[in-house]
Amino acid sequence: MFYLQREEYDAVVVGSGVSGGWAAKELTEKGLRTLVLERGRNVEHQKDYITEHVPPWDMPYRNRRITPEMYPEQAVQIRGNTVDSGNRHFYQNDKRHPYIEAAPFTWVQAEVVGGRSLLWGRQCYRWSDLDFEANLRDGHGIDWPIRYADIAPWYSYVERFIGVSGERLGLPQLPDGEFQPPMELNAGEKFVKEGVERAFPGRKVTIGRSAVLTRPIGNRAACHYCGECSRGCSTGSYFSSQSSTLPAAFATGRLTLRPHSLVHSLIFDEDLNRVTGVRFVDTETGDMHEVYAQVIFLCASALGSTRVLLNTRTSEHPDGLGGNSGALGRYLMDHHFRVGASGEIPGLLDRYYEGRRPNGIYIPRFRNLAGPDSDRLDFVRGYGYQGSASRAGWSRGAGMAELGAELKQALRDPGPWRISIGSWGECLPREDNTALLSDKTDQWGIPLLEINCTWGPNEFAMRRDMAQQAAEMLEAAGCRNVTTFDNFEDGSYGAEPGLCIHEMGTARMGRDPSNSVLNGYNQVWASPNVFVTDGACMTSSSCVNPSITYMALTARAADYAVNALKRGELVKA
Repeated sequence: MFYLQREEYDAVVVGSGVSGGWAAKELTEKGLRTLVLERGRNVEHQKDYITEHVPPWDMPYRNRRITPEMYPEQAVQIRGNTVDSGNRHFYQNDKRHPYIEAAPFTWVQAEVVGGRSLLWGRQCYRWSDLDFEANLRDGHGIDWPIRYADIAPWYSYVERFIGVSGERLGLPQLPDGEFQPPMELNAGEKFVKEGVERAFPGRKVTIGRSAVLTRPIGNRAACHYCGECSRGCSTGSYFSSQSSTLPAAFATGRLTLRPHSLVHSLIFDEDLNRVTGVRFVDTETGDMHEVYAQVIFLCASALGSTRVLLNTRTSEHPDGLGGNSGALGRYLMDHHFRVGASGEIPGLLDRYYEGRRPNGIYIPRFRNLAGPDSDRLDFVRGYGYQGSASRAGWSRGAGMAELGAELKQALRDPGPWRISIGSWGECLPREDNTALLSDKTDQWGIPLLEINCTWGPNEFAMRRDMAQQAAEMLEAAGCRNVTTFDNFEDGSYGAEPGLCIHEMGTARMGRDPSNSVLNGYNQVWASPNVFVTDGACMTSSSCVNPSITYMALTARAADYAVNALKRGELVKA
């Protein structure tokens, strides 16, 4: 059924996650009546965190990570290690939202208001000019249209609002920010830090920079370390759309939020030569709706936003809006990970750590800092490590030979300290890594994405170095029984693209409309009143977690959009 309902707003935002929430906040605070369309159901802050603080013995299957109900409804979601029976209600039903894998690609998605802002890892690292100039210097991909100086003030703006705890290091490859006091390393992590920094001058081991409060902001409390972040956070101690940006947008009185609204495509007026609105499906009724606005922000996740652009086909844009560049749906990236090393930390048996600190350690990039091949390795770009140290608990008893009282006696004290560090590595932007429309459609008639993304020679060479360097650092620090790991299996699942949940690219920014979809302010070249500010806009992938960069780009683009609208630049024929 096609149902026309003429609705008009100043702005429409597609998606309500980290980028969509920021777009809603900025546009409403700057005076625009804004509609947010979200395909998932509503989740209200506090009220709808139904498993928060529920102990395992009060949950079905004692909160097992995977339960029978998750097959086959969440067969894709369970490939990663983020979903469990305590938070599965935030993740999508894979049967409702299928996609096609030409090669193994795991697409982890939320299906609720707030999106993955309820589920993210909260690690926040600024990009540097080492990242923004990487494509230009080594020739992979096109040059970014911006540099660090363009976005630095917006990083600060975002950090002050969301709250990022961390340590200032003074490293040019990892710029410092507006930090709250850092969380503390435990005894095992301090042991490794001292050893690594002694053996490898220039390398640093620090606590993660995390969007988790160590000091209150407004009505958001400092974290109390309950450790159940992915079930929702009633105290608002970690940043989510629910705790932070959407309340700010609602406070203006200019926000309308519409859940259960899956965007089909953009409405392109060929006489005006620009987009005038959004076409979406009410997923509860199946009815099609149209809504009109002067400004559109696509924040539906990298692949979600690109799917909308690809499905916006006109006589002048037969391959989708932005498709004439040849870049739309191409240059898909993710961070490659699940490779590193672990080992045993000797001694410290009089030291113990109890608690659920929602953070780990971070070792910033140290490879190829002076240029593409400055370390004379067989790969370009670089990587960092994340990890943590702890003492083994009672579960180690499952592998022990003792029984009865002897077993109980053996488990009276915690086990030895262990540490594991895994690497997050930069992926090159390659034209043949694609997400394009297939001939098959979903239950609402929208073409499915067919995703074909693989690692290349540069990624595999980097993985070998990631494992080797992880082992060398742990051994140099004094760890014992150090072993490496790499979960990648060719043609299978384990460390495939998508699994890191940092999908980027497919509607990249650039300096030239002939090879990019967006300009330096995230505007679609083919319709400047459309902005794409989620992971789709990324021209390269850096090696650090990207979410804070999406937030900063969104705030910057919203500021530009409102000023351009006031100047009459976005509605010209």
